[in-house]
Amino acid sequence: MPFGEQPAYLRVAGDLRQKIVDGHMPPHTRLPSQARIREEYGVSDTVALEARKVLMAEGLVEGRSGSGTYVREHPLPRRVARTGYRGLGDATPFRQEQSDEGVKGTWESESAQEDACPATAERLRIAPGERVMRTRYLFRSEGEPVMCSTSWEPLSLTGRTPVMLPEEGPLGGKGVVERMAAIDLVVDNVTEEVGARPGLAEEMSALGGVPGHVVMVVARTFFAGGRPVETADVVIPADRYRVAYHLPVK
Repeated sequence: MPFGEQPAYLRVAGDLRQKIVDGHMPPHTRLPSQARIREEYGVSDTVALEARKVLMAEGLVEGRSGSGTYVREHPLPRRVARTGYRGLGDATPFRQEQSDEGVKGTWESESAQEDACPATAERLRIAPGERVMRTRYLFRSEGEPVMCSTSWEPLSLTGRTPVMLPEEGPLGGKGVVERMAAIDLVVDNVTEEVGARPGLAEEMSALGGVPGHVVMVVARTFFAGGRPVETADVVIPADRYRVAYHLPVK
C-alpha cells in the first residue's frame, strides 16, 4: 500500500465519522446496515463490518439488541479543575471541582485492608506485600456516576490511629492533608501524572460506559517530608471530562 493511503475500512469509517461529527447523523440515528454500506461505498462485506467495528470502538455508535447500531449521544465535556492544594483537604478532583464550581455531588466508598501489590508498593516506597488500606470510591453528580478512584495508604503510618479508615472516624472524609496532620504528618507536596487507557469492565460498569472506551487516569501521590503517605488512581471517562490545570508560577 502506498505511503499515506488508508485501508478501505478506515476510509469508510472516516466518512461515516465525519457525518456523525457534522451532525448529518445526529444521536439515535440508525447507522446504515452492512449491506447499505457495502452498496454505497462499493466495498466488501468484510470492509463494511470492519468500518462499523471502528466506529463502535471509538464510542461513536452502540449496538442495540435486535434493533441495529445507532449513533450515541455525547454530552459536552465538563472541566475537572486542578489548581493545587489550597487548604481545603481535597481528596480528589471531584471534591475540588465541587469547591471551584459549586457542584453538588455525592460519593460512596468502601475500605479494606490488603497486601500491597508490587506497583502500589513502588509508589508508596514500601515492600511488596506490606499491608495497606485500600479505599474505592464512586462519585456521582445529580445521581449520575462521573468518576471512580482507588486509593492506598500504608498501615505502617495509619494503622491503629483515628485516621486508619479514610471515610470513618472523627476525620472521616476530610481529605488526606487534614487527616495526616492529625497524626503529625505534614503533607507538603503532591504529584499527579495524567495518562489514558481503555476502561476496565468493572470501571465502565460502574460509570455507565462501554468496556474498552478510553478513560483518563490521574495517578496522584501525597508526600510528607519526601515520604509517600497516600497514592490513588482517579478514573475519569475521557468523552465526558477534561482535566484542566491552573498552577501558580513561583
